[in-house]
Amino acid sequence: MTQSIVVGIDGTAQANAAAEWAADEAVLRGTGVHLVHAREPWPESVASLAARESQEPWAEELLARTAETLRTRHPELPVTTRLLTAGPVPGLVAAAEAGDLLVLGSRALGGVAGYLVGSVGLTVAGAVDRPLVLVRALDSSVSDGPVTVGVDAEQPADVVLEFAFGEASRRGTGVNAVYAQQLPPYAGLGPAMVPDIRAAVTPEIERSLDGLLDPWRAKFSDVDATARVVIGSAGAELVQATGDAGLVVVGRRTRRSALGAHIGSVAHAVLHHSRAPVALVPHD
Repeated sequence: MTQSIVVGIDGTAQANAAAEWAADEAVLRGTGVHLVHAREPWPESVASLAARESQEPWAEELLARTAETLRTRHPELPVTTRLLTAGPVPGLVAAAEAGDLLVLGSRALGGVAGYLVGSVGLTVAGAVDRPLVLVRALDSSVSDGPVTVGVDAEQPADVVLEFAFGEASRRGTGVNAVYAQQLPPYAGLGPAMVPDIRAAVTPEIERSLDGLLDPWRAKFSDVDATARVVIGSAGAELVQATGDAGLVVVGRRTRRSALGAHIGSVAHAVLHHSRAPVALVPHD
């Protein structure tokens, strides 16, 4: 058995959906689920004692109840639990290091608007060194739709493609690799120029994408992979390209800046607007 899938829960519908999605994913991977609940550290004061005494039993009961729900759905699934006291961000980041994958819930905005990713989710997404999946309350089960992966044709990341192909292989579905080509500034002079630009750049880039996918097609011979070039803003076009995707995979560079870790504009757009669960995969 490989390492467990770590799931952060807080009693909300989206966290419950994340736990259910993680359980289905764990069955596909042949691993277990590790449920964690992270809360803000209590201040050391007499006034907080009563709150602490009432909150901790609630959290322990939440963990036990969620674990029992998952075991009922999947009797053979190993499920463990832990109450974290280091605070949501450091607690979840540290807990993720013990697993292969971190799964969190994300509140849907409704309609096609996608996710509302809170400050904790965004901070964890930018700091964690493991792949992170965000799941909405409506996306509680693993879908058999294709895996859509955003690809940078100029700086491809093998770890991102390997994750996408591995997920598609486990689900028995295909991979749609999407690259967004930004239009040059002069393309804004008139809409008639856009088809000419598309005709000029698309075939060459598609051939390049196919070349990037060939090693992964060979490694995952059961996965049908297609390459697609779209013209426009990478984040917006990738969201549009997800369509009936069962999972969207986006890379995140693990670089740090003076302002701390961040996830990049493309990943940020997809996390906020994709209707499918989103996997954010860190890479160098």
